[in-house]
Amino acid sequence: MTNKLSSRVLWGLLAIFTGVTLLRGLAPNVLPPLLTIALITLVPFVFFFVHGSRSYRLRDLLAFAAITLVVSNIFENLSILTGFPFGHYYYTDGLGPKLFLVPILIGPAYLGTGYLTWSLARLVLGATDSRLPGRQVWAVPVLASFLMVAWDLAFDPIASTLRQSWIWLDGGSYFGVPFSNFLGWFLTVFIFFQLFALYLRAQPSTAAAEPAPSRANWLPAVIFYGVIALGTPLNVLAQTANATVTDPAGILWRTQDIYAVTALVWMFTMLPFTILGLFKLADLPATVRSAEQERSEPSIRVHELAKT
Repeated sequence: MTNKLSSRVLWGLLAIFTGVTLLRGLAPNVLPPLLTIALITLVPFVFFFVHGSRSYRLRDLLAFAAITLVVSNIFENLSILTGFPFGHYYYTDGLGPKLFLVPILIGPAYLGTGYLTWSLARLVLGATDSRLPGRQVWAVPVLASFLMVAWDLAFDPIASTLRQSWIWLDGGSYFGVPFSNFLGWFLTVFIFFQLFALYLRAQPSTAAAEPAPSRANWLPAVIFYGVIALGTPLNVLAQTANATVTDPAGILWRTQDIYAVTALVWMFTMLPFTILGLFKLADLPATVRSAEQERSEPSIRVHELAKT
């Protein structure tokens, strides 16, 4: 796929995701719930393969996908059975068919958003070499894990306590979500990020012709992460009723409080990182110059000097 065509595909996927996010937040009854969840999950999944092909070989992307899907499914099933690492919970039937005890859509959700947080962490840390030399092999997984958990902080009480896509059997102090969930999230995503980083370190070359970093290359991924974050504050705008909900532990929560606090989490975690990513983009060239342009540049400068 050419750079021009892939750019059109990436922006098209981003437009679809933005439209679904707006509809889900402002007009939640327009699309069937399962179709909405499928689009929210699968569009980033496709984005991963298209955008990832600009920095990585196909086998590298398949390695990232395999590591992410296997690690996340193992830990999800383990926690449902034992309570480690997230806590005691189970998935309801609202997310569709399951692989063992976990809905099939959960794996692609980890993968799509995981790739976006990985890309944003690389950009923020200046890790534009996909092999992650030096300390970047540890720094990128750590920052990407924080970026990923910020997403869970913004949506988990809405998805579980309010929408009941999954049920926390013992409730929890964060609007029905236990503290252990976020530690478990960090552990899980750090493991698959770190495994992928070590995989990249072991490769002789992660791309035969990796493009030079440019704004045009990184911008779609940064904006995509920001649009994912946008879904949380949209809930605040759409909610008018001051209803209450009771979690399985018998604790009563006000729905408006859940929406307001998760919007604050978005405002002071995901949004700042999106803005930081945009500032980092300002340091990059607008587009990647072709080899012909690079070769002709010295002769142009010599010609201009001769004229003076």
